[in-house]
Amino acid sequence: MYNILICDDERDIVSALKIYLSGEGYGLYEAYDGREALEALHEHDIHLILMDVMMPKLDGVAATARIREESNVPIIMLTAKSESGDKVLGLNVGADDYITKPFDPAEVVARVRSQLRRYTKLGAAPEPEHAGRYTVGPITLDEEAVAVTVDGEAVALTPIEYNILRLLIKHPGRIYSSQQIYELVWSESAVGAENAVSVHIRHLRQKLEIDPSEPRYLKVVWGLGYKMEDGRHEKC
Repeated sequence: MYNILICDDERDIVSALKIYLSGEGYGLYEAYDGREALEALHEHDIHLILMDVMMPKLDGVAATARIREESNVPIIMLTAKSESGDKVLGLNVGADDYITKPFDPAEVVARVRSQLRRYTKLGAAPEPEHAGRYTVGPITLDEEAVAVTVDGEAVALTPIEYNILRLLIKHPGRIYSSQQIYELVWSESAVGAENAVSVHIRHLRQKLEIDPSEPRYLKVVWGLGYKMEDGRHEKC
């Protein structure tokens, strides 16, 4: 059973989200500000967090940044339509996705399922026929171990970051548009693709490149999309 932490300072919203998700068989935990969310994460085995942006004591953006210092658990930000800037800010500090208030119950359930699939896939061994090792420059992705290293040193990636890198490193030199990356990694229509993909690409560069401002391997092709620069590439 997966455990989901719902964090929002409005109790009616927490209650509504619990109703939406109760039929899915999830274990549901509550928090009403960022500090309580951090405490719940330490006290329980949490597999996904629904995190409101605007909260007292410690807001959702700050709480997400703190969580990312110690955990790659999927985080879906909860934002109002007027908080478009907060969506990007949330993605910048490590959120995986966002849902806009007022909620569509079907969308909430679908996005939670989608993030849990990616999270569990990242934490489990892939099917043998897909096992392989892909290397571009000092960057290696090992599908069998579900691990990424740079110059032999392990690098911690979120599920979204891992799947974007996996897509690009398996096809070095091939250009993928933001829309293609979004549809292949998020498995849904490319709504908000440009912002979401660019934020995660920036995170990947910060973790993989010596100088993220002058990337050698994870390249942007202006007007077209992104690619892994051709280099040494092997599959074992």
